[in-house]
Amino acid sequence: MSDPISNSSKKIRLPMLPMRDIVVFPHMTAPFFIGRPLSIAALEEALSKDRKIFVVAQEDPLVEEPEEKNLFRVGTVGRVLQIMRLHNGTIKALFEAQSRARLLQVRLTEPFYSAMISPVLEREDEDPEIVALSKNVRNEFKRYLKEVKRHTEGIEKLAIDSEAPHRLADRIAPLLNMDLEKKQTLLEITDPRRRLEIVYERMLEESEFKKVERKLKERVQGQIGKTQKEYYLNEQIKAIHKELGQGEDGKADQEEYEKRLEETPLSHEAREVAEKELKKLKMMPPMSAEANVVRNYVDWLLDMPWGHKTEDRFDLDAAEKILNQGHYGLDKIKERIIEYLAVAQKVGSLKGPIICLVGPPGVGKTSLARSVADALGRNFARMSLGGVRDEAEIRGHRRTYVGAMPGKIIQSLRKVKSKNPLLLLDEVDKLTRGVMGDPSSALLEVLDPEQNHTFMDHYLEVEFDLSDVLFFCTANVAQDIPPALQDRMEVINLSGYTELEKVHILKKHLLPKQ
Repeated sequence: MSDPISNSSKKIRLPMLPMRDIVVFPHMTAPFFIGRPLSIAALEEALSKDRKIFVVAQEDPLVEEPEEKNLFRVGTVGRVLQIMRLHNGTIKALFEAQSRARLLQVRLTEPFYSAMISPVLEREDEDPEIVALSKNVRNEFKRYLKEVKRHTEGIEKLAIDSEAPHRLADRIAPLLNMDLEKKQTLLEITDPRRRLEIVYERMLEESEFKKVERKLKERVQGQIGKTQKEYYLNEQIKAIHKELGQGEDGKADQEEYEKRLEETPLSHEAREVAEKELKKLKMMPPMSAEANVVRNYVDWLLDMPWGHKTEDRFDLDAAEKILNQGHYGLDKIKERIIEYLAVAQKVGSLKGPIICLVGPPGVGKTSLARSVADALGRNFARMSLGGVRDEAEIRGHRRTYVGAMPGKIIQSLRKVKSKNPLLLLDEVDKLTRGVMGDPSSALLEVLDPEQNHTFMDHYLEVEFDLSDVLFFCTANVAQDIPPALQDRMEVINLSGYTELEKVHILKKHLLPKQ
């Protein structure tokens, strides 16, 4: 990784600044923004004495309170030239780096960060080979500034022609595009020849990368001419994929999807489909229309309540209390609902005929269904079927269509986040048959306990079990319900309220809300 570091026997204790994401090289002047209290205290300690301070990089920039194991072993000693206190409490400090130093011991507690260090003895020999190499580095640096950094003024000054060969690499390194670890490796090298070689190689790599980038840009521009910026960016990504011969991976959203896939208890079929779609997504440009379609589909798969169910409460007294609190009168209706729940309690299951509440608007059909859901401890979802004439409203649209969505059944389950809600199919008597199919026929599969455990939405294209869903229906006129649907239902008629019941409802429910 680097050659051995030679230390002098001299040991010095200095205030210390742990830096999150910067490696400071000797002979450079750089501004720092200091915010951690112990770092600010270390800075003030240096200002109160000879302004000398030791700067060292953290191995992990995300660590807020570094320990000794989080710090690299080589840093830089320098002077604080000036500071500026900012309104948010941080300090902007101008630091002049002077020499390398090895970290021996640290103190990371009150009152300030400090370190025991020993200066690093650097080789300063300038044999003919180093002089020749430094000349090549200077020439390449001038070319690097023009082609990569795009500097057009003051190049001779930036090229630091007058800098001594053993210092040249330290002056150039901060301007190169290298990650933290590579810069730290360069800092730890004491052989000036090796430092110059690494800097020289890095400039050549960046120049070559810039040439490839320009080549790709020219190819894309030749393909698309004067098209929109978004399309241009997508084509550039495709050209990069073609040049590299591989798909783009490692995206943050890809990792997030894979994590969600591991945590979601999908069915075996759904998991296979999701994994296949994620593999396709990995090979697509992230901003393309195809990628957005795949992402939407995977989101729907992962958001479905595959394994989440609420626990039923078969407490008949509590159920009766809830029904009486929300509704006055309707004694026979309540009695039938309590009877329905009692049978379910006895057999341990709510499977049975689907209750359909029939009556004029405003008699409490929807609120009765909601009260049953509350009594059972189930989530409640309402699906309005009035005027629905397209089968796709029930089964969903196929993904080949632009703007395709799942049907209302799947949308309702995703919204309530459980696979066993009480789902109210409101106004089933107002379903109409149209040129887009017969929605009442689609509902037959949904309501049939022998079929709905393998319900397949056209959008999801994987089976989803609806057998745990408790379906309630409402209608205004029983005769308008399609006969095939009515055969699967137990119709309970609700009449309008009497004058006495209306007065009681007014006093007990409406006036208290005024």
